Amino acid sequence: MATAKIKPEATRGKARVALYVLAIFILILVAVFAYNYSFIKGQLGVGTAYGARVACSCHYIGGRDIEDCEKDFEPGMEVIGLSLDDDKRRVTASTPLLASATAEFREGWGCILLTEQELAAR
Repeated sequence: MATAKIKPEATRGKARVALYVLAIFILILVAVFAYNYSFIKGQLGVGTAYGARVACSCHYIGGRDIEDCEKDFEPGMEVIGLSLDDDKRRVTASTPLLASATAEFREGWGCILLTEQELAAR
């Protein structure tokens, strides 16, 4: 019974081709993300604002736990995280490094979205 010997040069060549294919694939993904960055950032801005407002109303008006309020999110909003500030009665919805929005409960007004200036002043 004869055994076939694999040449090390052939194995290195296949590994090099696989590495090039992987690098090209990653470059294509980065290019697509860069091309659509403003659209993605805009959609995440809308999603975080919606999430902050809905979660604030759910928690402070509806009296539900903040984890339970995430069930009210639309499909596709799984990337949005919530944080709660009970002292200021605020809910912040955010996606890492891309978008963030904060809603605050005000007696008689309900939950309102805060602007950057309002966040900096308080």
